[in-house]
Amino acid sequence: MAPKITVIGTGYLGATHAAAMAELGFEVLGLDIVPEKVELLSSGRAPMYEPGLEELLRRHVAGLEGSSGRLRFTTSWEEAGEFGDIHFICVNTPQKRNEYACDMSHVDSAVELLAPRLRRPCLVVGKSTVPVGSAAGLAARLAELAPAGGDAELAWNPEFLREGFAVQDTLHPDRIVVGVASERAEKQLREVYAAPIAEGTPFVVTDFPTAELVKTAANSFLATKISFINAMAEVCEAADGDVVKLAEAIGHDERIGRKFLRAGIGFGGGCLPKDIRAFMARAGELGADQALTFLREVDSINMRRRGHMVELAREAVGGGFLGKRVAVLGATFKPDSDDVRDSPALNVAGQIHLQGGQVTVYDPKGMENARRLFPTLGYAATAREAVVGAHVVLHLTEWSEFRELDPEELGAVVSERRLLDGRNALDAERWREAGWTFRAMGRPRA
Repeated sequence: MAPKITVIGTGYLGATHAAAMAELGFEVLGLDIVPEKVELLSSGRAPMYEPGLEELLRRHVAGLEGSSGRLRFTTSWEEAGEFGDIHFICVNTPQKRNEYACDMSHVDSAVELLAPRLRRPCLVVGKSTVPVGSAAGLAARLAELAPAGGDAELAWNPEFLREGFAVQDTLHPDRIVVGVASERAEKQLREVYAAPIAEGTPFVVTDFPTAELVKTAANSFLATKISFINAMAEVCEAADGDVVKLAEAIGHDERIGRKFLRAGIGFGGGCLPKDIRAFMARAGELGADQALTFLREVDSINMRRRGHMVELAREAVGGGFLGKRVAVLGATFKPDSDDVRDSPALNVAGQIHLQGGQVTVYDPKGMENARRLFPTLGYAATAREAVVGAHVVLHLTEWSEFRELDPEELGAVVSERRLLDGRNALDAERWREAGWTFRAMGRPRA
């Protein structure tokens, strides 16, 4: 008989994981402490924008017409403890306020509240990104608090979801990593992931520390690659080189590869920035801080790119923002998401606003979240509306919608045809032919 699955925490990770497990054929119960979120999910609606997620929810949430009925949501820890054979912990691990370190309070709370309800053999599986060494302590606490004792086992199964591709990444992952302490735990997780394993997805079995390190190591490598090409963009600007051609040339080397070599205003979101900082903090606690000092420069380069875009915009409007209208295309940290956490685009918009610019923002999906975070910025319902009267237009999130904009149509409503491409994603020649002064980061001016 297939195991019953609970998912603790129904944010971006948890809601996607719960829906995907139902899609794979399991009976799933999602738990969240926020009643409004449970009510929303129970109606087949997602608490965030993620392509394909609401379709999965409507296909499986119990009580909806035509659904499989395999997916339910609750606020009851007692119900979750009784229901599940395998419990996935998918709660948030944000950066601590005024520190680099990871805030483990949500993970600790989940274990403290779930464990006393575990009265029979089960497997608790951590998916949240945590500092290395956390799992061992959580396993001990779980065995101490659970009525089932040592039969309530812990495993660690890091997530590798890309926002905008989370459903695909859960159903068809490029790898599955499990940190386990017993063959029984490995067997149970092989059963959960039987479908992707059958498709050929690699299944990597490790100990707890290695599983915990995989996610932070992967994110640190990606962040390093992004900051490397942005450092090269700085050199290209100084030397009048072209970072796009440079990236193309070095990307043909299979040891380097082409991915994550697009220079721009840098990375953001809820994972990469806080994960590399937490990694540095944890390395320091372990006495291995020298091993990760390079990540400080990775972080520094990344943050410097935002300031550089502000400088380019100030230069474009004549040296000062007072009395100047600035249109910002993009609010989310990446396309195909409504996530504005640590968004470079919003950070740039906010800096310009604080320096006296009249900033108007448009984003296809992130407007509501952006308004909550930066209520003093101006917002427009369309890209065309955002650029009306603008002295400079900044392209800061690479939505496909922005690549399809008509330079002539926008040129008819701006005050000045000036465009700064902060993502190196637009066709420079197309905009220049329409009379725009076009500049991209790390590229020649013309």
